[in-house]
Amino acid sequence: MIRHIVFFTLRDRADLDRVRDGLTLLADIPHSSHWEVSPNLNADTLTEAPVDLVVYAEFPDDAALAAYKTHPLYQKAIAIVKPLRDTRIAADIEAAPG
Repeated sequence: MIRHIVFFTLRDRADLDRVRDGLTLLADIPHSSHWEVSPNLNADTLTEAPVDLVVYAEFPDDAALAAYKTHPLYQKAIAIVKPLRDTRIAADIEAAPG
């Protein structure tokens, strides 16, 4: 299983709901076995600004993650979110067995 974690900082926190709505489009892509977006509850920072939103998704394998990233809704979400975000940091990790 692949765990996909993406951190977003926004240019303007007033756009939080717009960005979350844009990211929520990704939940309709059928390749993930679990998908969620949530505001960050912690004030820790990865950059100069605190992380505003976190996307967490699980995929059965690399092929499913690749299919997710090429889905038309993925491109639509990027078109909405990219102009409103400052930073995007993504990590994909393989879940440990057990």
